Amino acid sequence: MVATAAATLGGGRSRPRRVLRAHAGTLGSGSVPVLFLAALFVYPVARLMLFSVEGGSLKHFERALLDGLHVRVFIDTLRIASLVTLLSFLLGYPVAYFLASAPRAWATAGLLFLIVPFWTSVLIRTYAWTVVLGRNGVINRSLIGLGVIEEPIAMLNNEIGVLVGMVHVLVPYMVFPIFSVMRRIDPSLAQAAEGLGASGWQSFSRVYFPLSLPGVLAGTTLVFILSVGFFITPAILGGGRVIMIAVLIERQVHEFSNWGFAAALSAVLLAASLAAYGALSLALRDRR
Repeated sequence: MVATAAATLGGGRSRPRRVLRAHAGTLGSGSVPVLFLAALFVYPVARLMLFSVEGGSLKHFERALLDGLHVRVFIDTLRIASLVTLLSFLLGYPVAYFLASAPRAWATAGLLFLIVPFWTSVLIRTYAWTVVLGRNGVINRSLIGLGVIEEPIAMLNNEIGVLVGMVHVLVPYMVFPIFSVMRRIDPSLAQAAEGLGASGWQSFSRVYFPLSLPGVLAGTTLVFILSVGFFITPAILGGGRVIMIAVLIERQVHEFSNWGFAAALSAVLLAASLAAYGALSLALRDRR
Protein backbone atom coordinates (compact mmCIF):
# COMPACT_ATOMS: atom_id res chain seq x y z
CA MET A 1 0.00 0.00 0.00
CA VAL A 2 2.85 2.34 0.87
CA ALA A 3 4.54 1.54 -2.43
CA THR A 4 1.32 2.23 -4.28
CA ALA A 5 0.91 5.59 -2.54
CA ALA A 6 4.51 6.49 -3.32
CA ALA A 7 4.03 5.56 -6.95
CA THR A 8 0.83 7.63 -7.11
CA LEU A 9 2.60 10.58 -5.52
CA GLY A 10 5.50 10.25 -7.90
CA GLY A 11 3.13 10.06 -10.85
CA GLY A 12 1.30 13.13 -9.60
CA ARG A 13 4.58 15.05 -9.41
CA SER A 14 5.68 13.98 -12.87
CA ARG A 15 2.35 14.86 -14.49
CA PRO A 16 2.95 18.66 -14.43
CA ARG A 17 6.36 18.00 -15.95
CA ARG A 18 4.78 16.07 -18.80
CA VAL A 19 2.28 18.87 -19.34
CA LEU A 20 5.06 21.45 -19.39
CA ARG A 21 7.04 19.35 -21.84
CA ALA A 22 3.98 19.04 -24.11
CA HIS A 23 3.40 22.79 -24.01
CA ALA A 24 7.07 23.44 -24.66
CA GLY A 25 6.95 21.14 -27.69
CA THR A 26 3.85 22.89 -29.00
CA LEU A 27 5.41 26.32 -28.56
CA GLY A 28 8.62 25.14 -30.16
CA SER A 29 6.87 23.75 -33.24
CA GLY A 30 4.63 26.83 -33.53
CA SER A 31 7.42 29.37 -33.15
CA VAL A 32 8.99 28.44 -36.50
CA PRO A 33 6.03 29.49 -38.71
CA VAL A 34 5.43 32.55 -36.51
CA LEU A 35 9.02 33.68 -36.98
CA PHE A 36 8.77 32.91 -40.70
CA LEU A 37 5.68 35.12 -41.07
CA ALA A 38 7.23 37.83 -38.93
CA ALA A 39 10.36 37.88 -41.09
CA LEU A 40 8.58 37.85 -44.46
CA PHE A 41 5.44 39.87 -43.69
CA VAL A 42 5.35 41.75 -40.39
CA TYR A 43 8.85 43.21 -40.63
CA PRO A 44 8.54 44.50 -44.24
CA VAL A 45 5.13 46.04 -43.49
CA ALA A 46 6.44 47.68 -40.32
CA ARG A 47 9.48 48.97 -42.20
CA LEU A 48 7.22 50.39 -44.90
CA MET A 49 5.04 52.10 -42.29
CA LEU A 50 8.13 53.77 -40.85
CA PHE A 51 8.85 55.30 -44.27
CA SER A 52 5.44 56.99 -44.17
CA VAL A 53 6.32 58.90 -40.98
CA GLU A 54 9.96 59.62 -41.70
CA GLY A 55 11.25 62.37 -39.44
CA GLY A 56 8.12 62.15 -37.34
CA SER A 57 6.18 64.12 -39.96
CA LEU A 58 2.66 63.31 -41.16
CA LYS A 59 2.99 65.33 -44.35
CA HIS A 60 2.65 62.25 -46.54
CA PHE A 61 -0.61 61.28 -44.87
CA GLU A 62 -1.89 64.85 -45.20
CA ARG A 63 -1.13 64.75 -48.91
CA ALA A 64 -2.75 61.33 -49.32
CA LEU A 65 -5.92 62.19 -47.41
CA LEU A 66 -6.40 65.89 -48.21
CA ASP A 67 -5.12 66.36 -51.75
CA GLY A 68 -8.11 66.35 -54.11
CA LEU A 69 -6.37 64.32 -56.82
CA HIS A 70 -5.38 61.48 -54.51
CA VAL A 71 -8.73 61.48 -52.72
CA ARG A 72 -10.33 61.09 -56.14
CA VAL A 73 -8.10 58.09 -56.84
CA PHE A 74 -9.21 56.50 -53.56
CA ILE A 75 -12.86 57.11 -54.41
CA ASP A 76 -12.41 55.65 -57.92
CA THR A 77 -10.65 52.62 -56.44
CA LEU A 78 -13.48 51.94 -53.99
CA ARG A 79 -16.07 52.50 -56.72
CA ILE A 80 -14.39 50.12 -59.17
CA ALA A 81 -13.87 47.53 -56.42
CA SER A 82 -17.56 47.78 -55.52
CA LEU A 83 -18.62 47.35 -59.16
CA VAL A 84 -16.31 44.36 -59.57
CA THR A 85 -17.73 42.81 -56.40
CA LEU A 86 -21.31 43.38 -57.57
CA LEU A 87 -20.66 41.96 -61.05
CA SER A 88 -18.80 38.99 -59.59
CA PHE A 89 -21.79 38.28 -57.35
CA LEU A 90 -24.31 38.58 -60.20
CA LEU A 91 -22.24 36.16 -62.30
CA GLY A 92 -20.95 33.91 -59.54
CA TYR A 93 -24.13 33.22 -57.58
CA PRO A 94 -25.97 31.48 -60.46
CA VAL A 95 -22.83 29.49 -61.22
CA ALA A 96 -22.50 28.41 -57.59
CA TYR A 97 -26.21 27.51 -57.49
CA PHE A 98 -25.84 25.39 -60.63
CA LEU A 99 -22.79 23.59 -59.26
CA ALA A 100 -24.51 22.92 -55.93
CA SER A 101 -27.70 21.56 -57.48
CA ALA A 102 -26.34 19.86 -60.62
CA PRO A 103 -25.53 16.14 -60.87
CA ARG A 104 -22.09 15.15 -59.69
CA ALA A 105 -20.62 14.84 -63.20
CA TRP A 106 -21.78 18.32 -64.25
CA ALA A 107 -20.64 19.81 -60.95
CA THR A 108 -17.19 18.26 -61.36
CA ALA A 109 -16.89 19.61 -64.91
CA GLY A 110 -17.99 23.07 -63.77
CA LEU A 111 -15.47 23.14 -60.94
CA LEU A 112 -12.77 22.04 -63.36
CA PHE A 113 -13.54 24.98 -65.65
CA LEU A 114 -13.26 27.31 -62.67
CA ILE A 115 -9.96 25.85 -61.49
CA VAL A 116 -8.21 25.63 -64.88
CA PRO A 117 -7.70 29.44 -65.22
CA PHE A 118 -5.66 29.36 -62.01
CA TRP A 119 -3.04 27.39 -63.94
CA THR A 120 -2.47 30.43 -66.16
CA SER A 121 -0.75 33.59 -65.01
CA VAL A 122 -2.93 36.65 -64.39
CA LEU A 123 -0.53 38.59 -66.61
CA ILE A 124 -1.12 36.24 -69.56
CA ARG A 125 -4.89 36.31 -69.06
CA THR A 126 -4.85 40.11 -68.95
CA TYR A 127 -2.88 40.37 -72.20
CA ALA A 128 -5.30 37.90 -73.75
CA TRP A 129 -8.11 40.36 -73.04
CA THR A 130 -6.24 43.05 -74.98
CA VAL A 131 -6.59 40.81 -78.04
CA VAL A 132 -10.27 40.15 -77.39
CA LEU A 133 -11.29 43.71 -76.49
CA GLY A 134 -9.08 45.65 -78.93
CA ARG A 135 -10.40 47.75 -81.82
CA ASN A 136 -9.51 44.88 -84.14
CA GLY A 137 -10.32 42.26 -81.53
CA VAL A 138 -12.68 39.33 -81.70
CA ILE A 139 -15.67 41.19 -80.24
CA ASN A 140 -15.46 44.26 -82.46
CA ARG A 141 -14.85 42.22 -85.60
CA SER A 142 -17.81 39.95 -84.82
CA LEU A 143 -20.14 42.88 -84.16
CA ILE A 144 -19.04 44.68 -87.33
CA GLY A 145 -19.37 41.48 -89.36
CA LEU A 146 -22.93 40.98 -88.07
CA GLY A 147 -23.80 44.57 -88.91
CA VAL A 148 -24.58 45.47 -85.30
CA ILE A 149 -22.09 48.36 -85.24
CA GLU A 150 -20.26 50.35 -87.89
CA GLU A 151 -17.31 51.59 -85.83
CA PRO A 152 -15.31 49.63 -83.25
CA ILE A 153 -16.33 50.11 -79.63
CA ALA A 154 -13.63 51.40 -77.31
CA MET A 155 -13.23 48.68 -74.69
CA LEU A 156 -9.56 49.19 -73.82
CA ASN A 157 -7.84 51.99 -71.92
CA ASN A 158 -11.06 52.66 -70.01
CA GLU A 159 -13.11 51.25 -67.15
CA ILE A 160 -14.91 48.76 -69.38
CA GLY A 161 -11.76 46.78 -70.02
CA VAL A 162 -10.65 47.05 -66.40
CA LEU A 163 -13.99 45.75 -65.12
CA VAL A 164 -14.05 42.87 -67.61
CA GLY A 165 -10.51 41.80 -66.79
CA MET A 166 -10.91 42.05 -63.02
CA VAL A 167 -14.26 40.24 -62.97
CA HIS A 168 -12.81 37.45 -65.10
CA VAL A 169 -10.01 36.94 -62.58
CA LEU A 170 -12.08 37.31 -59.41
CA VAL A 171 -15.33 35.46 -60.18
CA PRO A 172 -13.94 32.11 -58.90
CA TYR A 173 -13.18 33.76 -55.55
CA MET A 174 -16.89 34.56 -55.30
CA VAL A 175 -18.09 31.16 -56.52
CA PHE A 176 -16.12 28.89 -54.20
CA PRO A 177 -17.30 30.32 -50.82
CA ILE A 178 -20.92 30.43 -51.98
CA PHE A 179 -20.71 26.91 -53.40
CA SER A 180 -19.26 25.52 -50.17
CA VAL A 181 -22.17 26.98 -48.17
CA MET A 182 -24.82 25.88 -50.67
CA ARG A 183 -23.58 22.29 -50.52
CA ARG A 184 -24.52 22.24 -46.81
CA ILE A 185 -28.08 23.55 -47.30
CA ASP A 186 -30.69 20.84 -46.86
CA PRO A 187 -32.80 20.69 -50.08
CA SER A 188 -35.79 19.46 -48.07
CA LEU A 189 -36.17 22.92 -46.53
CA ALA A 190 -37.10 24.50 -49.86
CA GLN A 191 -39.33 21.53 -50.66
CA ALA A 192 -41.09 21.96 -47.33
CA ALA A 193 -41.67 25.64 -48.08
CA GLU A 194 -43.20 24.79 -51.45
CA GLY A 195 -45.31 22.11 -49.77
CA LEU A 196 -46.71 24.79 -47.45
CA GLY A 197 -47.86 26.85 -50.42
CA ALA A 198 -44.84 29.02 -51.21
CA SER A 199 -44.03 29.68 -54.85
CA GLY A 200 -40.65 28.82 -56.28
CA TRP A 201 -39.47 32.42 -55.97
CA GLN A 202 -40.75 32.74 -52.39
CA SER A 203 -39.04 29.49 -51.45
CA PHE A 204 -35.76 30.77 -52.91
CA SER A 205 -35.92 34.33 -51.56
CA ARG A 206 -37.15 33.49 -48.07
CA VAL A 207 -35.47 30.14 -47.41
CA TYR A 208 -32.59 29.29 -49.74
CA PHE A 209 -31.01 32.69 -50.29
CA PRO A 210 -30.90 33.69 -46.57
CA LEU A 211 -29.23 30.36 -45.79
CA SER A 212 -26.57 31.05 -48.45
CA LEU A 213 -25.78 34.56 -47.14
CA PRO A 214 -22.71 33.46 -45.12
CA GLY A 215 -21.10 32.31 -48.38
CA VAL A 216 -22.19 35.51 -50.13
CA LEU A 217 -20.65 37.68 -47.42
CA ALA A 218 -17.44 35.62 -47.40
CA GLY A 219 -17.11 35.84 -51.19
CA THR A 220 -17.93 39.55 -51.15
CA THR A 221 -15.26 40.21 -48.54
CA LEU A 222 -12.63 38.26 -50.45
CA VAL A 223 -13.40 39.81 -53.85
CA PHE A 224 -13.66 43.37 -52.55
CA ILE A 225 -10.36 43.24 -50.65
CA LEU A 226 -8.58 41.72 -53.64
CA SER A 227 -10.12 44.31 -55.97
CA VAL A 228 -8.97 47.25 -53.85
CA GLY A 229 -5.34 46.19 -54.19
CA PHE A 230 -5.42 45.02 -57.82
CA PHE A 231 -2.52 46.23 -59.97
CA ILE A 232 -1.77 44.20 -63.12
CA THR A 233 -5.20 44.36 -64.76
CA PRO A 234 -5.85 48.11 -64.20
CA ALA A 235 -2.30 48.93 -65.31
CA ILE A 236 -2.58 47.01 -68.60
CA LEU A 237 -6.25 47.27 -69.57
CA GLY A 238 -6.57 50.78 -68.16
CA GLY A 239 -3.74 52.02 -70.34
CA GLY A 240 -2.74 54.69 -67.83
CA ARG A 241 -6.17 56.31 -67.95
CA VAL A 242 -7.74 54.28 -65.13
CA ILE A 243 -5.70 55.00 -62.01
CA MET A 244 -6.26 52.86 -58.96
CA ILE A 245 -4.37 53.04 -55.69
CA ALA A 246 -2.01 50.17 -56.51
CA VAL A 247 -1.12 51.82 -59.84
CA LEU A 248 -0.50 55.14 -58.07
CA ILE A 249 1.75 53.47 -55.49
CA GLU A 250 3.76 51.78 -58.25
CA ARG A 251 4.26 55.12 -60.01
CA GLN A 252 5.41 56.83 -56.83
CA VAL A 253 8.08 54.18 -56.33
CA HIS A 254 9.35 53.55 -59.86
CA GLU A 255 8.90 56.95 -61.51
CA PHE A 256 9.44 59.36 -58.61
CA SER A 257 11.29 57.21 -56.02
CA ASN A 258 8.99 58.77 -53.40
CA TRP A 259 9.01 55.94 -50.90
CA GLY A 260 7.54 58.02 -48.09
CA PHE A 261 4.41 59.00 -49.99
CA ALA A 262 4.05 55.50 -51.45
CA ALA A 263 4.24 54.08 -47.92
CA ALA A 264 1.54 56.50 -46.74
CA LEU A 265 -0.71 55.45 -49.62
CA SER A 266 -0.06 51.81 -48.74
CA ALA A 267 -0.96 52.47 -45.11
CA VAL A 268 -4.23 54.14 -46.10
CA LEU A 269 -5.00 51.26 -48.46
CA LEU A 270 -4.26 48.73 -45.71
CA ALA A 271 -6.51 50.63 -43.28
CA ALA A 272 -9.34 50.74 -45.83
CA SER A 273 -9.01 46.99 -46.48
CA LEU A 274 -9.04 46.19 -42.76
CA ALA A 275 -12.07 48.44 -42.25
CA ALA A 276 -13.95 46.70 -45.07
CA TYR A 277 -12.98 43.31 -43.69
CA GLY A 278 -14.13 44.31 -40.20
CA ALA A 279 -17.47 45.65 -41.42
CA LEU A 280 -18.22 42.57 -43.50
CA SER A 281 -17.08 40.27 -40.67
CA LEU A 282 -19.50 42.00 -38.29
CA ALA A 283 -22.28 41.60 -40.85
CA LEU A 284 -21.43 37.90 -41.19
CA ARG A 285 -21.34 37.42 -37.43
CA ASP A 286 -24.71 39.15 -36.99
CA ARG A 287 -26.17 37.00 -39.75
CA ARG A 288 -24.93 33.85 -38.06
